[in-house]
Amino acid sequence: MSGSDQLSAVFAALADPTRRAILAELADRDATVTELTAPLPISMPAVSRHLKALERAGLISRTRSGKLRMSRIEAAPLRDAAEWLERYRRFWDTSLTRLDAHLAAVQAAARPTDRTVHGPVIPDSESPDTAHDKEN
Repeated sequence: MSGSDQLSAVFAALADPTRRAILAELADRDATVTELTAPLPISMPAVSRHLKALERAGLISRTRSGKLRMSRIEAAPLRDAAEWLERYRRFWDTSLTRLDAHLAAVQAAARPTDRTVHGPVIPDSESPDTAHDKEN
């Protein structure tokens, strides 16, 4: 499978929340279908179908030892997906840094200077409070 096809298969497999839950379990330990079914609200055949999808995507491998069939997480496809996503994280980080700089420039331009007054200057002797006092 080519790199982009593999990546598509990985993202398609990861799109399902049940498959992500299975991968989370397998991140802790290898497990059988029975062990993986226990915490899930679905049947064992449904878990088996999810495992097949994860195996096709290369996210897990399955081995047989006697009657036990163990599933194990495979890290390489996840690493490839993370590396692909990393390029876009850098893009967003750069974009957000530029946006921060732009907003800082806009805010700096909007700040009043020392010469700007926020309203008419009224000497203390003519403030409304003192003017009222003079009338009384």
